[in-house]
Amino acid sequence: MATVMVKATASTGPGRSRAQDVDRHVGARMRERRIMLGLTQQQMAELIGVTYQQAHKYEKGINRIASGRLYNIAQALGVDVGYFFEGIGSEKAFRATPQQRMLLELARNFISIPVRKHQEAMCAMARALSHEE
Repeated sequence: MATVMVKATASTGPGRSRAQDVDRHVGARMRERRIMLGLTQQQMAELIGVTYQQAHKYEKGINRIASGRLYNIAQALGVDVGYFFEGIGSEKAFRATPQQRMLLELARNFISIPVRKHQEAMCAMARALSHEE
């Protein structure tokens, strides 16, 4: 019984709730970037060398991410480590603009195009449309 009390006290000690908030924020930023790149959790897990379940726990903030692993995740997602901590002090929740939502949808659809030549054609079309006057 004394062991249970020690465990309960240790897990609910001062500062723990704030650490969990940071873990959840970092996980949410990881998930946001993964989705932006059109990757599934399984693909993300393979990129960073963990199981699907572990990647899921990272994204939910259930498990903390060690500094070396966070560095590997940042490299896999093409961002600096600081990316995961951006906005951590702000109370304002992130709200995607309509344009950001369309970009996310475009990325998801693009990544699911099975033929490489079709992906290249989409890139060429986007390039041509962006220079249209």
